[in-house]
Amino acid sequence: MKSDNIAVSVDKLEKRFGDFTAVNRVSFEVGKGEIFGFLGPNGAGKSTTIRMLCGLIAPTSGTGTVGGFDVMREQENIKEHIGYMSQKFSLYDDLTVKENIEFYGGVYKISKDELNERKNKVIEIADIKNFTRSLTRTLSGGVKQRLALGCAILHKPRIIFLDEPTSGVDPITRNNFWDIIKAMAKEGVTVFVTTHYMDEAENCNRLGMIYKGNLIAMGTPEEMKTKFMKQNILDISVPDPESWIDRINALPEIEETAIFGVRIHTVCEDERSAIRAVENLLKQKGARGYSVRKIKPSLEDVFVSLIESYDKEHKDESKKS
Repeated sequence: MKSDNIAVSVDKLEKRFGDFTAVNRVSFEVGKGEIFGFLGPNGAGKSTTIRMLCGLIAPTSGTGTVGGFDVMREQENIKEHIGYMSQKFSLYDDLTVKENIEFYGGVYKISKDELNERKNKVIEIADIKNFTRSLTRTLSGGVKQRLALGCAILHKPRIIFLDEPTSGVDPITRNNFWDIIKAMAKEGVTVFVTTHYMDEAENCNRLGMIYKGNLIAMGTPEEMKTKFMKQNILDISVPDPESWIDRINALPEIEETAIFGVRIHTVCEDERSAIRAVENLLKQKGARGYSVRKIKPSLEDVFVSLIESYDKEHKDESKKS
Protein backbone atom coordinates (compact mmCIF):
# COMPACT_ATOMS: atom_id res chain seq x y z
CA MET A 1 0.00 0.00 0.00
CA LYS A 2 1.51 3.39 -1.01
CA SER A 3 2.24 5.67 1.94
CA ASP A 4 0.03 8.50 0.61
CA ASN A 5 -2.93 6.08 0.57
CA ILE A 6 -2.47 4.94 4.18
CA ALA A 7 -4.71 6.31 6.92
CA VAL A 8 -3.47 4.12 9.80
CA SER A 9 -0.16 2.30 10.08
CA VAL A 10 1.26 0.45 13.09
CA ASP A 11 4.38 -1.67 13.50
CA LYS A 12 4.94 -3.97 16.48
CA LEU A 13 2.51 -1.93 18.58
CA GLU A 14 2.33 -3.21 22.15
CA LYS A 15 0.47 -2.33 25.33
CA ARG A 16 1.30 -3.87 28.69
CA PHE A 17 -0.41 -3.33 32.01
CA GLY A 18 2.12 -4.57 34.55
CA ASP A 19 2.84 -8.20 33.69
CA PHE A 20 -0.24 -8.47 31.45
CA THR A 21 0.20 -7.91 27.71
CA ALA A 22 -3.12 -6.62 26.34
CA VAL A 23 -1.82 -6.04 22.79
CA ASN A 24 1.19 -8.02 21.63
CA ARG A 25 3.32 -6.32 18.95
CA VAL A 26 0.63 -6.00 16.26
CA SER A 27 1.41 -4.65 12.78
CA PHE A 28 -1.06 -3.59 10.08
CA GLU A 29 -2.08 -0.81 7.70
CA VAL A 30 -5.49 0.66 6.86
CA GLY A 31 -6.05 2.44 3.55
CA LYS A 32 -7.81 5.75 3.09
CA GLY A 33 -11.54 5.28 2.48
CA GLU A 34 -11.39 1.68 3.67
CA ILE A 35 -13.80 -0.03 6.06
CA PHE A 36 -11.45 -2.02 8.26
CA GLY A 37 -12.97 -4.49 10.69
CA PHE A 38 -11.13 -5.47 13.85
CA LEU A 39 -12.62 -8.70 15.11
CA GLY A 40 -12.22 -10.66 18.28
CA PRO A 41 -13.99 -11.95 21.39
CA ASN A 42 -14.36 -9.81 24.49
CA GLY A 43 -11.00 -9.20 26.12
CA ALA A 44 -9.02 -9.94 22.95
CA GLY A 45 -7.38 -6.50 22.80
CA LYS A 46 -9.71 -4.68 20.39
CA SER A 47 -10.59 -1.74 22.63
CA THR A 48 -7.03 -1.33 23.91
CA THR A 49 -5.77 -1.12 20.32
CA ILE A 50 -8.39 1.41 19.32
CA ARG A 51 -7.67 3.56 22.39
CA MET A 52 -3.98 3.66 21.49
CA LEU A 53 -4.83 4.67 17.93
CA CYS A 54 -7.17 7.40 19.17
CA GLY A 55 -4.47 8.93 21.39
CA LEU A 56 -6.30 8.03 24.60
CA ILE A 57 -3.57 5.79 26.02
CA ALA A 58 0.12 5.59 25.16
CA PRO A 59 1.57 2.39 23.70
CA THR A 60 4.23 0.61 25.72
CA SER A 61 6.35 0.08 22.62
CA GLY A 62 6.20 -0.01 18.85
CA THR A 63 5.47 2.70 16.31
CA GLY A 64 2.43 3.96 14.44
CA THR A 65 0.70 6.84 12.72
CA VAL A 66 -2.94 7.88 12.42
CA GLY A 67 -3.67 10.45 9.74
CA GLY A 68 0.07 11.07 9.56
CA PHE A 69 0.40 11.82 13.29
CA ASP A 70 2.64 9.77 15.57
CA VAL A 71 0.79 7.65 18.16
CA MET A 72 3.59 8.15 20.68
CA ARG A 73 4.29 11.88 20.36
CA GLU A 74 1.28 13.54 18.69
CA GLN A 75 -1.71 12.21 20.59
CA GLU A 76 -3.44 15.60 20.85
CA ASN A 77 -3.17 16.11 17.08
CA ILE A 78 -4.70 12.69 16.53
CA LYS A 79 -7.66 13.52 18.79
CA GLU A 80 -8.37 16.70 16.82
CA HIS A 81 -8.41 14.98 13.44
CA ILE A 82 -10.37 11.78 14.09
CA GLY A 83 -13.87 10.82 15.11
CA TYR A 84 -14.30 8.33 17.95
CA MET A 85 -17.35 6.50 19.19
CA SER A 86 -16.72 4.41 22.30
CA GLN A 87 -18.50 1.26 23.46
CA LYS A 88 -20.11 3.12 26.32
CA PHE A 89 -22.67 5.77 25.40
CA SER A 90 -20.86 9.00 26.26
CA LEU A 91 -23.35 11.79 25.51
CA TYR A 92 -25.37 13.78 28.03
CA ASP A 93 -28.71 12.26 29.01
CA ASP A 94 -30.09 15.53 30.42
CA LEU A 95 -29.57 17.43 27.13
CA THR A 96 -31.73 17.23 24.03
CA VAL A 97 -30.40 15.73 20.81
CA LYS A 98 -29.88 19.23 19.40
CA GLU A 99 -28.13 20.43 22.56
CA ASN A 100 -25.75 17.46 22.52
CA ILE A 101 -24.77 18.22 18.93
CA GLU A 102 -24.23 21.90 19.78
CA PHE A 103 -22.16 20.96 22.84
CA TYR A 104 -19.85 18.82 20.72
CA GLY A 105 -19.65 21.64 18.18
CA GLY A 106 -18.16 23.73 20.98
CA VAL A 107 -15.76 20.95 21.96
CA TYR A 108 -14.52 20.78 18.37
CA LYS A 109 -14.38 24.63 18.16
CA ILE A 110 -16.63 24.79 15.11
CA SER A 111 -17.75 28.31 14.18
CA LYS A 112 -21.43 29.18 14.66
CA ASP A 113 -22.18 29.42 10.93
CA GLU A 114 -20.42 26.16 10.13
CA LEU A 115 -22.05 24.44 13.10
CA ASN A 116 -25.53 25.21 11.78
CA GLU A 117 -24.60 23.66 8.45
CA ARG A 118 -22.87 20.66 10.01
CA LYS A 119 -25.68 20.14 12.54
CA ASN A 120 -28.25 19.79 9.77
CA LYS A 121 -25.95 17.46 7.86
CA VAL A 122 -25.31 15.03 10.74
CA ILE A 123 -29.01 15.04 11.66
CA GLU A 124 -29.70 13.94 8.09
CA ILE A 125 -26.89 11.37 8.00
CA ALA A 126 -27.85 9.88 11.37
CA ASP A 127 -31.58 10.00 10.52
CA ILE A 128 -32.54 11.70 13.80
CA LYS A 129 -34.62 14.60 12.45
CA ASN A 130 -37.69 13.51 14.42
CA PHE A 131 -35.80 13.52 17.73
CA THR A 132 -33.94 16.86 17.81
CA ARG A 133 -36.00 18.21 20.74
CA SER A 134 -36.13 14.94 22.67
CA LEU A 135 -34.14 14.49 25.85
CA THR A 136 -31.38 12.02 25.12
CA ARG A 137 -32.32 9.77 28.04
CA THR A 138 -35.74 9.12 26.44
CA LEU A 139 -34.26 7.75 23.20
CA SER A 140 -34.08 4.11 22.21
CA GLY A 141 -30.68 2.42 22.06
CA GLY A 142 -30.59 2.59 18.28
CA VAL A 143 -31.33 6.34 18.13
CA LYS A 144 -28.72 6.99 20.84
CA GLN A 145 -26.16 5.11 18.75
CA ARG A 146 -26.97 7.18 15.68
CA LEU A 147 -26.73 10.38 17.72
CA ALA A 148 -23.34 9.32 19.09
CA LEU A 149 -22.15 8.67 15.53
CA GLY A 150 -23.48 12.06 14.42
CA CYS A 151 -21.53 13.81 17.18
CA ALA A 152 -18.38 11.83 16.31
CA ILE A 153 -18.44 13.03 12.66
CA LEU A 154 -19.56 16.60 13.39
CA HIS A 155 -16.10 18.08 12.66
CA LYS A 156 -15.76 16.20 9.33
CA PRO A 157 -12.99 13.77 10.34
CA ARG A 158 -11.39 11.76 7.54
CA ILE A 159 -10.79 8.83 9.92
CA ILE A 160 -13.41 7.52 12.34
CA PHE A 161 -13.01 4.84 15.00
CA LEU A 162 -16.10 2.92 16.07
CA ASP A 163 -15.70 0.62 19.08
CA GLU A 164 -18.48 -2.01 19.11
CA PRO A 165 -20.92 0.56 17.65
CA THR A 166 -23.89 -1.81 17.34
CA SER A 167 -23.52 -3.68 20.61
CA GLY A 168 -26.89 -4.17 22.29
CA VAL A 169 -29.11 -2.96 19.44
CA ASP A 170 -31.56 -4.98 17.34
CA PRO A 171 -30.65 -6.46 13.91
CA ILE A 172 -32.66 -3.88 11.92
CA THR A 173 -30.91 -1.01 13.72
CA ARG A 174 -27.57 -2.72 13.11
CA ASN A 175 -28.29 -2.94 9.37
CA ASN A 176 -29.30 0.73 9.22
CA PHE A 177 -26.16 1.71 11.09
CA TRP A 178 -24.02 -0.15 8.56
CA ASP A 179 -25.77 1.64 5.72
CA ILE A 180 -24.52 4.90 7.25
CA ILE A 181 -20.98 3.51 7.62
CA LYS A 182 -20.87 2.37 3.97
CA ALA A 183 -22.15 5.75 2.79
CA MET A 184 -19.36 7.51 4.72
CA ALA A 185 -16.73 5.21 3.21
CA LYS A 186 -18.00 6.02 -0.30
CA GLU A 187 -17.22 9.68 0.48
CA GLY A 188 -13.63 8.76 1.31
CA VAL A 189 -13.88 8.48 5.10
CA THR A 190 -11.72 5.73 6.63
CA VAL A 191 -13.75 3.63 9.07
CA PHE A 192 -11.97 1.49 11.68
CA VAL A 193 -14.60 -0.59 13.43
CA THR A 194 -14.33 -3.21 16.17
CA THR A 195 -16.98 -5.87 16.47
CA HIS A 196 -17.58 -9.42 17.64
CA TYR A 197 -20.55 -9.85 15.26
CA MET A 198 -19.22 -12.00 12.43
CA ASP A 199 -22.15 -11.24 10.11
CA GLU A 200 -21.31 -7.52 10.33
CA ALA A 201 -17.73 -8.25 9.31
CA GLU A 202 -18.95 -9.17 5.81
CA ASN A 203 -19.50 -5.41 5.27
CA CYS A 204 -15.79 -4.65 5.71
CA ASN A 205 -13.24 -4.31 2.92
CA ARG A 206 -10.61 -6.04 5.04
CA LEU A 207 -10.47 -7.68 8.43
CA GLY A 208 -7.97 -8.23 11.19
CA MET A 209 -8.65 -10.97 13.75
CA ILE A 210 -7.15 -10.45 17.20
CA TYR A 211 -7.06 -13.02 19.98
CA LYS A 212 -5.32 -12.83 23.35
CA GLY A 213 -3.62 -9.65 22.16
CA ASN A 214 -2.21 -11.29 19.02
CA LEU A 215 -3.18 -10.52 15.43
CA ILE A 216 -3.84 -14.05 14.18
CA ALA A 217 -5.17 -13.35 10.65
CA MET A 218 -5.77 -10.52 8.20
CA GLY A 219 -7.41 -10.29 4.78
CA THR A 220 -10.65 -9.65 2.92
CA PRO A 221 -13.73 -11.58 4.08
CA GLU A 222 -13.31 -13.90 1.09
CA GLU A 223 -9.61 -14.44 1.79
CA MET A 224 -10.45 -15.34 5.37
CA LYS A 225 -12.71 -18.15 4.15
CA THR A 226 -10.22 -19.52 1.64
CA LYS A 227 -6.67 -18.64 2.68
CA PHE A 228 -7.16 -19.27 6.38
CA MET A 229 -9.61 -22.16 6.20
CA LYS A 230 -7.93 -25.20 4.66
CA GLN A 231 -10.27 -27.77 6.20
CA ASN A 232 -13.84 -28.58 5.21
CA ILE A 233 -16.99 -27.56 7.08
CA LEU A 234 -19.96 -29.91 7.49
CA ASP A 235 -23.40 -28.61 8.40
CA ILE A 236 -25.40 -31.14 10.45
CA SER A 237 -29.11 -30.73 11.01
CA VAL A 238 -30.44 -33.07 13.70
CA PRO A 239 -33.12 -32.77 16.41
CA ASP A 240 -31.69 -31.75 19.80
CA PRO A 241 -28.19 -30.93 18.48
CA GLU A 242 -26.74 -30.32 21.97
CA SER A 243 -27.21 -34.01 22.79
CA TRP A 244 -25.19 -35.06 19.73
CA ILE A 245 -22.24 -32.68 19.71
CA ASP A 246 -19.97 -34.67 22.05
CA ARG A 247 -20.64 -37.95 20.26
CA ILE A 248 -19.95 -36.38 16.86
CA ASN A 249 -16.84 -34.66 18.19
CA ALA A 250 -15.51 -38.05 19.40
CA LEU A 251 -15.43 -39.44 15.85
CA PRO A 252 -11.83 -39.76 14.60
CA GLU A 253 -12.81 -38.17 11.25
CA ILE A 254 -13.93 -34.97 13.01
CA GLU A 255 -11.48 -32.30 14.23
CA GLU A 256 -13.74 -29.68 15.82
CA THR A 257 -17.46 -29.17 16.48
CA ALA A 258 -19.56 -26.18 17.47
CA ILE A 259 -23.24 -25.29 17.79
CA PHE A 260 -24.39 -22.78 15.17
CA GLY A 261 -27.94 -21.76 15.99
CA VAL A 262 -30.01 -24.96 15.77
CA ARG A 263 -27.37 -26.85 13.79
CA ILE A 264 -23.92 -28.33 14.31
CA HIS A 265 -20.87 -27.30 12.30
CA THR A 266 -17.86 -29.61 12.19
CA VAL A 267 -14.36 -29.22 10.81
CA CYS A 268 -12.77 -32.13 8.98
CA GLU A 269 -9.98 -32.91 6.50
CA ASP A 270 -11.75 -35.50 4.31
CA GLU A 271 -15.40 -34.54 3.92
CA ARG A 272 -16.47 -37.83 2.30
CA SER A 273 -15.24 -40.05 5.11
CA ALA A 274 -16.48 -37.55 7.70
CA ILE A 275 -19.98 -37.41 6.19
CA ARG A 276 -20.06 -41.20 6.10
CA ALA A 277 -18.95 -41.44 9.76
CA VAL A 278 -21.50 -38.89 10.99
CA GLU A 279 -24.36 -40.46 9.02
CA ASN A 280 -23.47 -43.94 10.32
CA LEU A 281 -23.42 -42.64 13.90
CA LEU A 282 -26.79 -40.91 13.57
CA LYS A 283 -28.33 -43.95 11.90
CA GLN A 284 -26.98 -46.41 14.48
CA LYS A 285 -28.22 -44.27 17.37
CA GLY A 286 -31.72 -43.95 15.88
CA ALA A 287 -31.70 -40.29 14.91
CA ARG A 288 -34.51 -39.19 12.59
CA GLY A 289 -34.88 -36.30 10.18
CA TYR A 290 -31.17 -35.52 10.00
CA SER A 291 -29.03 -34.19 7.15
CA VAL A 292 -25.26 -33.84 6.71
CA ARG A 293 -23.72 -31.69 3.98
CA LYS A 294 -20.54 -29.81 3.14
CA ILE A 295 -20.91 -26.00 3.14
CA LYS A 296 -18.77 -22.96 2.44
CA PRO A 297 -17.29 -21.74 5.74
CA SER A 298 -18.70 -18.62 7.35
CA LEU A 299 -16.47 -16.03 9.01
CA GLU A 300 -17.64 -17.45 12.32
CA ASP A 301 -16.42 -20.91 11.26
CA VAL A 302 -13.07 -19.39 10.33
CA PHE A 303 -12.77 -17.50 13.59
CA VAL A 304 -13.67 -20.50 15.74
CA SER A 305 -11.16 -22.64 13.82
CA LEU A 306 -8.39 -20.02 14.11
CA ILE A 307 -8.95 -19.64 17.84
CA GLU A 308 -8.94 -23.38 18.47
CA SER A 309 -5.83 -23.82 16.32
CA TYR A 310 -4.10 -20.97 18.19
CA ASP A 311 -4.96 -22.45 21.58
CA LYS A 312 -3.84 -25.94 20.52
CA GLU A 313 -0.58 -24.64 19.06
CA HIS A 314 0.29 -22.61 22.15
CA LYS A 315 -0.75 -25.43 24.48
CA ASP A 316 1.61 -27.74 22.61
CA GLU A 317 4.37 -25.11 22.80
CA SER A 318 3.92 -24.77 26.57
CA LYS A 319 4.24 -28.55 26.93
CA LYS A 320 7.52 -28.51 24.98
CA SER A 321 8.93 -25.74 27.14
